[in-house]
Amino acid sequence: MRFVWVNARHFGTGPSVLPLCAAGFVTAFGAHGVASGLGFLQADLLTLGLLLAIYDGAEVVLKPVFGSLADRIGPRPVLLGGLIAFAVASSAFVLIDNVAVARFGQGVAAAAFSPAASAMVARLTPDNARGKAFGRYGAWKGIGYTAGPLLGGVLIHFGSFDVLFLTMAAMAVAVAAWALTVPNLEPLPRERQTVRDLAKRLSHRDFLRPTAALAASTAALATGVGFLPVKAAVHGSVVTGAAVSLLAITAAVVQPRAGKAMDAGRLTTRTGTRVGLLAAAAGFAAAAGIPGLAGTLIAAVLIGAGAGAVTPLAFAALARTTPEERMGQTMGSAEVGRELGDAGGPLLVGGLAAVASLPVGLLGLAAVIALTAW
Repeated sequence: MRFVWVNARHFGTGPSVLPLCAAGFVTAFGAHGVASGLGFLQADLLTLGLLLAIYDGAEVVLKPVFGSLADRIGPRPVLLGGLIAFAVASSAFVLIDNVAVARFGQGVAAAAFSPAASAMVARLTPDNARGKAFGRYGAWKGIGYTAGPLLGGVLIHFGSFDVLFLTMAAMAVAVAAWALTVPNLEPLPRERQTVRDLAKRLSHRDFLRPTAALAASTAALATGVGFLPVKAAVHGSVVTGAAVSLLAITAAVVQPRAGKAMDAGRLTTRTGTRVGLLAAAAGFAAAAGIPGLAGTLIAAVLIGAGAGAVTPLAFAALARTTPEERMGQTMGSAEVGRELGDAGGPLLVGGLAAVASLPVGLLGLAAVIALTAW
């Protein structure tokens, strides 16, 4: 087992981590790829809401379960099994024509391979390179969240929902084949853990602070992608698409650089996380207070940069304070925080906008994110 461990460490942030980044892209793309077209498929708003929630709901419930399984049997079987299950669930839509069943199956599968991938990034990477590795992983995932609605809409427009689901199936199969090149990581010996031990570890500030930061950063990204186009709608679809792309590109560029700065000792986790959250909050304040296209573009840069800085630092902090043999469980539990932020941010802004106005909703989220920084 020692040979496998040393060999895995040898890969650092090199090619062996890239398939794991691609797995992060698949789960993020799967989460948002169908959302752009569901409104055309389902007119009933309650049913639409349930269809949007079923994928994330399955992930919230099952990610800690599959994360613990990855610790018990090793993360690679869980990663590969989840990717294949995702491909099967996506392909099933073409046969059964039931989006609820297909989305639930996709959510269950993503709940398996997502925490397994992040746990493998942590175990395959030495301590002094985890920031950059998680920066790369987060960048791929962020691009998936943003590209999902854009590419999903294109595939539906020029093809059909069948084409979209088959594309997702092909992505999962390709990534599963690529992931075979990742070194196998044997499960590590573990001490017996009681429910009390688990609750104590997950309620410790070493877990809660990074997880809250991840939830806030994901809420910022999801809300930016969803609501900045509303602010810029008067300028047309090309401009709104450019604003979303600017947010995604900024986050993708910042993440590996923030992680690398942390690895080199130029940036501490606490300072970087705080600055990132405050930048994201400032972005929503700019969107609410600065009129016209200028406010939208400034907001996109600030939100993307802020969320991009937080993600690798928070993941690296979790990996640093987690016993290696519990890495899957911790990453799965932390991913629940991200899913809650993904749903909670847009829900908060939408609720406040419905009773007041969009600027009030954006300022409300800015306040919540700023409070998280402290």
